[in-house]
Amino acid sequence: MRREWLFVLLAIGFAALAGLVIYFYRPTMLTVAVGPRDGVEANLIETYARALNRTREDVRLRVVPFDDVRDSAAALEQGRADLAVVRPDVKLPDNGLTLAILHDEALIVAAPEAAEIESFSDLSTRRLGVVTRHVADLPVLTSLLDFYDFKAASEDEASSDQPLATGRVGLVPLKTSEITQALESKRVDAVAIIASATGKPAQAMLRAVELASAERKLTLVSVPDGKAIIQRMPTLQAVTLSAGTFGGRPKRPAEDVETVGVSYRLMARGAVSRVAVASVVQHLFEWRSRLAAAAPVAHQMKPPEYDTTVTATSAQLPNHPGAVDYFEREQQTFLDRYEDWIYLFAFFGGTLGSGVAWLGQRLARKRRERIDIILDRLLDILAEAREAQSAATLDALTRETDALITDVVRQARERSIDSRMISALILAIDAVNGALDDGRRAFEPDTAPGAGERRARTARLLSLSLPAAE
Repeated sequence: MRREWLFVLLAIGFAALAGLVIYFYRPTMLTVAVGPRDGVEANLIETYARALNRTREDVRLRVVPFDDVRDSAAALEQGRADLAVVRPDVKLPDNGLTLAILHDEALIVAAPEAAEIESFSDLSTRRLGVVTRHVADLPVLTSLLDFYDFKAASEDEASSDQPLATGRVGLVPLKTSEITQALESKRVDAVAIIASATGKPAQAMLRAVELASAERKLTLVSVPDGKAIIQRMPTLQAVTLSAGTFGGRPKRPAEDVETVGVSYRLMARGAVSRVAVASVVQHLFEWRSRLAAAAPVAHQMKPPEYDTTVTATSAQLPNHPGAVDYFEREQQTFLDRYEDWIYLFAFFGGTLGSGVAWLGQRLARKRRERIDIILDRLLDILAEAREAQSAATLDALTRETDALITDVVRQARERSIDSRMISALILAIDAVNGALDDGRRAFEPDTAPGAGERRARTARLLSLSLPAAE
């Protein structure tokens, strides 16, 4: 029975160990909300999720598409997703922490060179054509107007031929195909778009502005107060259009142009494991070239800017500690992750082991106490047999002795008994049987021949316990 229980305990131990291995090494599944569903961001994340599945990494992504970045941000905020593609100026989840900047979109303002508009502050009394690609693009421009103490002209003022008052800027919605004609007819003086500097929409807008200029020359309007603007509107970010970004001869722009822009970020809930986040960020950046083959926007990915680890997690747009672990090359090892659990297991495991050992000793002591009680009773029976006054008393003592012998044999069969105890029991039982036989000879002389048989029966019963005692 003890051997069977040993096998059972070993099987349970191996099953528990296998369960722990499976638990700690199973891949972590994270849900990522992506919007818009037909955007370049969705293509990038879906490509990344397929790559994780194909290489069987320790983290996997389940992509849930949405119609807009506002919806994907709401899914993160409401806990329906672990990660999400977020454009902070559209909707910033209060529980969102940045993992990576997937790409920037800059505010690009261009005007024919003859318009003599070089800075955003020069737009006073001018009409600005706006090519909107997202409903949040126009609010970005109105926020900038407020920063410069400008006011957006009414729709009637913006569409009339009358000059605008000082401090007024007319915002005129345009399509890309309308830009050249609007500039030539003086319906607008400059054109703005929020787009990737290397994307087709920005390139198409610049070509349309050039076509409206007699000299085929344009000016890229700067927004020089980027740092001050970001302090007031942290959901925006400073962007530099490097010299030659748009190519051409001569290069366009000739010098770096400072502006502001928006960012599409991969964010995670703060409750998501920093180990899982670090793994997501690691593979995302290490596989950049592999992902770019199917999603060219991967080349534009970059880590969020920060000075120190403290500022990284306490900035106006804070970063996830797991992402910072990867950027700082401080990813946690297995021991780092489960150090507290290992310590607690060792502590409580040792305590539990001590408790089991104490319980075993206690049970063994109880078993010895039981044998001691039987021995004490046999000694009492020995004395009572010598002083017995009738055969009936001897018969009662005989029955009690048989019961004690049966109890001892059962104990010996179920568990080991010390060999010295067995020897003491044999001596005590033999002595009791001898006393009982002597008493019967005194009361019934004819019963003496049966004494040897009774002692032989006793020896046979006790022999069953001898293998367990060895």
